[in-house]
Amino acid sequence: MAAIEERVWSSAAVGVATMVVRLWMHSLHYRVAYYDPRVDPFHPECKRPKIYLFWHEYLLCPLIVRAGVPMVLVVSRHRDADLLDKAARRLGFLTVRGSTYRGGAQALLKIFKKDCPVHIAITPDGPRGPRRSVAPGAIFLASRLQIPIVPLGFGYDRPLRIPTWDRFAVPRPGSRARCVVGPAIFVPEHLTREGLEPYRRLVAEQLGTLTELAEQWAAGQAELPYSVPLLARFHFERYFRAGEIDGSADSAQGTFPACSHPKRRPFSL
Repeated sequence: MAAIEERVWSSAAVGVATMVVRLWMHSLHYRVAYYDPRVDPFHPECKRPKIYLFWHEYLLCPLIVRAGVPMVLVVSRHRDADLLDKAARRLGFLTVRGSTYRGGAQALLKIFKKDCPVHIAITPDGPRGPRRSVAPGAIFLASRLQIPIVPLGFGYDRPLRIPTWDRFAVPRPGSRARCVVGPAIFVPEHLTREGLEPYRRLVAEQLGTLTELAEQWAAGQAELPYSVPLLARFHFERYFRAGEIDGSADSAQGTFPACSHPKRRPFSL
């Protein structure tokens, strides 16, 4: 009986915490700059799965702004990740417990063998760090599954930093939140550990650059051209139907960055 009560209270606590986080994060002012908008899972031309990589300290942002996307979040098996696992499921994500080398990779391979077209979200420096370092597991997975990696940089304006290993960022209500989306990175098949290393370094470099850009942008120290609001699914599809989002070089409205054209990309890598 006590165990049942504990599960009920635990479920209620997760529900309340998820609702508070959702309301908190929805108060932020979001904008995004794309290298190519077609890698966004809400974009109608994003037909195939992607592996989205971002630093662990900014986990809250993608959980909220892309809630409901058919996406698997790789979550640690450690007990302290139980809350994250339950909250992510409430937000509509699938979760796989483990790492990209321990358990998680095998579970993801089984999902794709069932021809289930889902995206994958991984924090390559989690769950224990070192902070802002890329472990090779995500690169191995991209090579094995032949799914492109999309690096994401996030930034908040003067966030609260929790004294954890990753200095987890908690944004102030109503503050600026910025996202910079890099280009898709394709990793060849059948690479050895040594063959994966150049791609691991490339991903680490781009994640660092994109995060630095997003943080400077959020702090008001930089401005990226052709940026747009980071839209939820309903608004994204409405803008697309209105012809304001197309991701092509012939975009007439100028509301959405036509990033397939090199001269209209908001940043270079």
